[in-house]
Amino acid sequence: MAPLADGWTYAEWNATYNAFSFGIAAMGCATIFFWLQLANVSKSYRTALIITGIVTWIATYHYFRIFNSWVEAFEVVSKDGGDYTVKLTGTPFNDAYRYVDWLLTVPLLLIELILVMKLPKEETVSLATNLGVASALMVALGYPGEIQDDLSVRWTWWFLAMIPFCYVVLTLIVGLNDATSKQPSPAAASLVSAARYLTVVSWCTYPFVYLIKNVGLVGAKATMYEQIGYSLADVIAKAVFGVLIWAIASEKSAVEESGKLMPH
Repeated sequence: MAPLADGWTYAEWNATYNAFSFGIAAMGCATIFFWLQLANVSKSYRTALIITGIVTWIATYHYFRIFNSWVEAFEVVSKDGGDYTVKLTGTPFNDAYRYVDWLLTVPLLLIELILVMKLPKEETVSLATNLGVASALMVALGYPGEIQDDLSVRWTWWFLAMIPFCYVVLTLIVGLNDATSKQPSPAAASLVSAARYLTVVSWCTYPFVYLIKNVGLVGAKATMYEQIGYSLADVIAKAVFGVLIWAIASEKSAVEESGKLMPH
């Protein structure tokens, strides 16, 4: 875990502080919403919605830890009514919480999408296993480079992490096309497509945020952009994605319920 760079302005520190606070609020509210909606979807989709809530709950916990670690790493004071000054306390900022969070939640994100699609059992098990393992490997390969300042090392681990990343993205874009077309209604198919492409778009943010330090940006600004970028990507990839999972489950539940009520 590399030490934080010195030379922070109050605006830079506060922007990062607010990004973590936003992450806590968004993930926490999403968790409450998903679990309150369990009774409103069919039994077959409740596991997906439970997992969706677990993902955002895990993220809420880790954002609390990141937020507290951030506050403890700095002393922010104003003397005699002047501008705030920001100084490092010497307490380390533990950014490893973010990678622990990803290692737990990223495979679950893909599994909840597969479950809510309600594919045949063999296909569900195969896709969930392959995508779950690939996504966990992607996170595990990214972390060693994240904690290094040596650019050649960072680039090496970035390229290695991109191998399973590309496999997951290709599966989402191409591999799930047939399964999407078999959804029980056009609205459900449209929502599944939206969830797939939202995942791809939000996930593509992470490799580029990772590259902030690779392209020569250093110091406080690099850390600020990195932390804000990851936080926004997390909210989209987990909370917003979760809303789509709920919408899919709700739409398919309504279709199945209306089918049961139709006269034969």
